[in-house]
Amino acid sequence: MLAYTLLIAAVAVERVAELVVSQRNLKWSRAHGGVEFGAGHYPVMVVLHTGLLVGCLLEAAHREFIPALGWSMFAVAVAAQVLRWWCITTLGHQWNTRVVVVPNAGRVTRGPYRLFSHPNYVAVVAEGIALPLVHSAWITALVFTAANAVLLWVRISVENKALESLTA
Repeated sequence: MLAYTLLIAAVAVERVAELVVSQRNLKWSRAHGGVEFGAGHYPVMVVLHTGLLVGCLLEAAHREFIPALGWSMFAVAVAAQVLRWWCITTLGHQWNTRVVVVPNAGRVTRGPYRLFSHPNYVAVVAEGIALPLVHSAWITALVFTAANAVLLWVRISVENKALESLTA
């Protein structure tokens, strides 16, 4: 359980790093006339993603580590982090944890965005399933995935409308 706690702590540190990058990019976007869309769902997203990490630790304390499941899910969780940071670096100043569009900025169509529209959410979904299952926390994986599906439906709708404003 110590190794799993350290993994969750590492993911929490990674989330703080994301927030630092996001704040820097938000300042840049606002300085360049950036407009935020759908701010109302942002606090829900923060609570849900924090709840994922807390839920992982609470449930894993009552679960056994199953090596075949744990190691395969660890590999998926690492792959999700690689995809997430590929998205962040590809978007550069345009990446944010909020939905912010800078007028006259082109839509990014390189990197993972040449493959599909919302690759960061592939990473979020994969991580939301895999991270809890590293230590058999299947209830956390199920609850997060269901709640995240609703949140992503809202979030992707907001993002698509925001992205339409780039070409309008």
